[in-house]
Amino acid sequence: MERHGPWVIKTREEKYNSEFLKLREDRVTKPDGRSGTYATVTLKPGVAVLPLDSEGQVHLTRQYRYAVGRDTVEVPSGTLEAGEDPLTAAKREILEELGIEADDWRELGCVDLDTSIVRCSVSLFVARELRFIEPDQDPAEVIRPLTVPFSTAVDMVMNGEITHAPSCVLMLKAETPHVR
Repeated sequence: MERHGPWVIKTREEKYNSEFLKLREDRVTKPDGRSGTYATVTLKPGVAVLPLDSEGQVHLTRQYRYAVGRDTVEVPSGTLEAGEDPLTAAKREILEELGIEADDWRELGCVDLDTSIVRCSVSLFVARELRFIEPDQDPAEVIRPLTVPFSTAVDMVMNGEITHAPSCVLMLKAETPHVR
């Protein structure tokens, strides 16, 4: 038995394991003393990057996302490779997805995708002093660049055009006066 905050884990069973996702089911004693089960999904940690140019434009991606079955607008984002630190992953993602290199980087902390059953932290970055080169996109992704004023991107978050959680949090954090 293992204490987990106010919970007690009696047994733990891995139900599924792939490159990106692990599903685990624990048999537990709940904080109220009753027995039960609790499932958790663990995803690879990720990064999200807001490329912001000197004219106040942000460089976003538009792509079809299989899981939600529609096009989404997002900041460049992706998962960390084995042994990769978040800043290195962030630099790789904006280069791959949009062909952007940046000289100025600011980390804005991280966000948890969901704290009830999903374990996945996403590190957030703002990139400035941008240079544009040819992107090196993954052949399985069809990414279309979208450049809009920063204020338009924030409006897109507020009116529901941008629903990707790390993109939303990153843009709202970047909107604070001490960041811009």
